[in-house]
Amino acid sequence: MTEEIPFLQAALVGDLAQRAVNTIRFLSADGVQQANSGHPGLPMGAADVAFVLWTQFLHHNPANPAWPNRDRFVLSAGHGSMLLYSLLHLTGYDLPLDELKSFRQWGSKTPGHPEYGHTPGVEITTGPLGQGASSSVGMALAEALLAARYNRPGHDLFDHYTYALVSDGDLMEGVSAEAASLAGHWRLGKLIWLYDDNRISIDGSTDLSFTEDRAARFRAYGWETLAVDGHDRVAVAEALAAARRQQERPTIIVCRTHIGFGSPKYQDTSKVHGEPLGEAELAATKENLGWPADKRFFIPVDVLALYRQACDRGAASEAEWNERFAAYSAAYPAEAAEIERILRGDLPGDLDAVLPQFAADVKNATRNTSGIVLNALAPILPELIGGSADLTPSNKTDLKGAKDVQAGQFDGRYLRFGIREHGMGAILNGLALHGGFIPYGGTFMVFSDYMRGSIRLASLMGLRVIYVFTHDSIGLGEDGPTHQPVEHLPALRAMPNLGVIRPADGNESAQAWKLAVSRRHGPTALILSRQNVPTLTTPEQAQGVQMGGYVLSDPPGTLQVILVSSGTELQLAVKAQAQLAAEGIAARVVSLPSWEQFEAQPEVYRQSVFPPEVPVVAVEAASPFGWERYADRVIGINRFGASAPYETVYQKFGITVEAVVSAAKELVSEME
Repeated sequence: MTEEIPFLQAALVGDLAQRAVNTIRFLSADGVQQANSGHPGLPMGAADVAFVLWTQFLHHNPANPAWPNRDRFVLSAGHGSMLLYSLLHLTGYDLPLDELKSFRQWGSKTPGHPEYGHTPGVEITTGPLGQGASSSVGMALAEALLAARYNRPGHDLFDHYTYALVSDGDLMEGVSAEAASLAGHWRLGKLIWLYDDNRISIDGSTDLSFTEDRAARFRAYGWETLAVDGHDRVAVAEALAAARRQQERPTIIVCRTHIGFGSPKYQDTSKVHGEPLGEAELAATKENLGWPADKRFFIPVDVLALYRQACDRGAASEAEWNERFAAYSAAYPAEAAEIERILRGDLPGDLDAVLPQFAADVKNATRNTSGIVLNALAPILPELIGGSADLTPSNKTDLKGAKDVQAGQFDGRYLRFGIREHGMGAILNGLALHGGFIPYGGTFMVFSDYMRGSIRLASLMGLRVIYVFTHDSIGLGEDGPTHQPVEHLPALRAMPNLGVIRPADGNESAQAWKLAVSRRHGPTALILSRQNVPTLTTPEQAQGVQMGGYVLSDPPGTLQVILVSSGTELQLAVKAQAQLAAEGIAARVVSLPSWEQFEAQPEVYRQSVFPPEVPVVAVEAASPFGWERYADRVIGINRFGASAPYETVYQKFGITVEAVVSAAKELVSEME
């Protein structure tokens, strides 16, 4: 598809084209008005741009939104969701008109902002500005990586474009700057952003706060920059054709538009950004643009026929690609089988055969054992790809022997994100959304704050993304409170659908990675230590990580108290168990590396680990918030850390064996 595809200029001018554009405008405005909620301004202003892209350039098949070689369209300005819903309905996706009439209503497929997996044809959940644009970089990167890895002479399986409609707000958000900088560095020639430059935000004119030369900024990033009148459809088409010819760098097309186009009263005002036009102004706008003022959700028959041509074009494009894939399969059967597997998201058999095992006499930081496990999995999981936010030596995320991904070097496998945590998170989302990859990214745990918006969207979308968060507690020592996460662990655990795993040793690290790569419908955060820890588990015991929590050690006799922990503090519980035994107190030790996974187990299993009648002491070098669901006493930290050797910091904050023993004895005494 990289060959020039001429647009049909005659299809962009004249009465039919104008009515087709106005159909988008008024489906959007009618939907917002009926809901009495929403954002009509962007769809009305960007309708010309969207019409050109969707009728002349976008390769997609409405009958199969998952066709692998489709172009991706990202509505980064997700508040303009009625624009996308109108396009999806008009071009023949499984989105009936009644769904547009139910915009923003309970149970509809047309929520206030687009949601991936909820509405057919929506490629990504958007709304938090900057996220869609940034994730589109990951989508374009995925295409380049798959093309370099699998395409062969005469067999171009992966050859498609990624388009994003971005707004002023998207470009103001810092995450888009991080991702755009990387897109320019990687020279992603098949990435095209259509910038809806309407110069209005909620507060009013963008002149209030956004007066930089946006095109100059993108030129500095290494992008091609073009500028057009966004209501001149021929000019927009010419710019898109030029952007497709540009294979050496990404392109941003600055489309000067008028928000709320056609509204006599509200065009070019902030009023039309996020409020319905109102019945009187909606009627006046329809009259102004020659539209039947007395009709809602009106679609002229010939306009619908024009848009529905996408069905035949899409079916033909996918059929041609299927023929190409059949020929590829005959010539390269092993590669074809691998492509089918990674696109399905399946794993290649039993991972246990390659998981490393760690002996009892080994002491190592879990960041180190994580790196060992990662490199054991990588040879059998070619879809596993990732990197670090400029912390590779600390995060241990490098893939031994793998080339870096760089411009013109997309057969590499390791990603150098630079110090761009939030951009990294969004790009990981784009890689996962595209399909064919299990992406991972590393940074210090304290900097998970910088990428929380991307993590939240990965959790909302149910993406298989892995975060390698090292330096997980006050145990990093001398760097002090700025780098010692305290509140981060409970904050991450509170996020719905985010799997948080804090392994205690190498064998638990191996099982944590197995769980992370196997988890198909949500992201996983691996919480890893800087300091060395003893190996407390056997490989067989550590399989309990798959349950989220398990009994590591039981005492003889009648159980009196349970000691529970995760990660590096599990060793304190083990030592406390021995001291309590010497004093005649029978204590169980429970390892609980993943609350989310443990809560997913049957109640009978959970009660077998935590019998309701037995008191529980928890110890963890983090905020104790949340432990009350399991424990009667919690030994944790309710303040920021301090700079000192980590042994001293633990002692000063009372995260000690003695504290665990004392709390356990108090509970046992209370039960007597």
